[in-house]
Amino acid sequence: MTDATRVVAGTELPAAGTWKVDPGHAEVGFVGRHFLLTKVRGRFTGVDATLEIGEEIEDTTVRAVIDMATVDSGDQTRDEHLRSGDFFDVEHHPRATFESVSVTASGSEATMVGNLTIKDVSHPVALAVEYLGHARDPWGNDRAVFSARGKINREDWGLVWNMVLESGGLLVSKEIELVLEVEAIRSV
Repeated sequence: MTDATRVVAGTELPAAGTWKVDPGHAEVGFVGRHFLLTKVRGRFTGVDATLEIGEEIEDTTVRAVIDMATVDSGDQTRDEHLRSGDFFDVEHHPRATFESVSVTASGSEATMVGNLTIKDVSHPVALAVEYLGHARDPWGNDRAVFSARGKINREDWGLVWNMVLESGGLLVSKEIELVLEVEAIRSV
């Protein structure tokens, strides 16, 4: 087995090759605001993602498929509403995808731009990615750990349901923060 990491310009990074996201150790989440005040968090538990880490970090690609029916915000009624035609419409659009198109790296941090497709609508999204390190688990698997964040306007994907409050504000924020914490296992 070759080394799971390498040093690039003085920074330890994952070795080039295929790394598969471990869904049991992946947080693919979002944060919105209720009444434009309270943070409401949710996540998708059904995630299938592969990282092809390039010899040159800029050649790295990511492809992810998200099972939209697995949305979990901690409230069953809200989750059912998110699955409905008002939001994700999982009956007609069961999956969302993310496919990277570019990576710009500096040390252990990078900006990854990719096309996020929800309800058959695609728009570019920029994610600030940080490589947090490597660990070998008790079963001998090499794991690379990443954190990523980005912001989107949900209405760009046709997620426009909302209610105007008596005060004139909106019930649900348009701006959504994407928050990802993932472990990827190296394929041998």
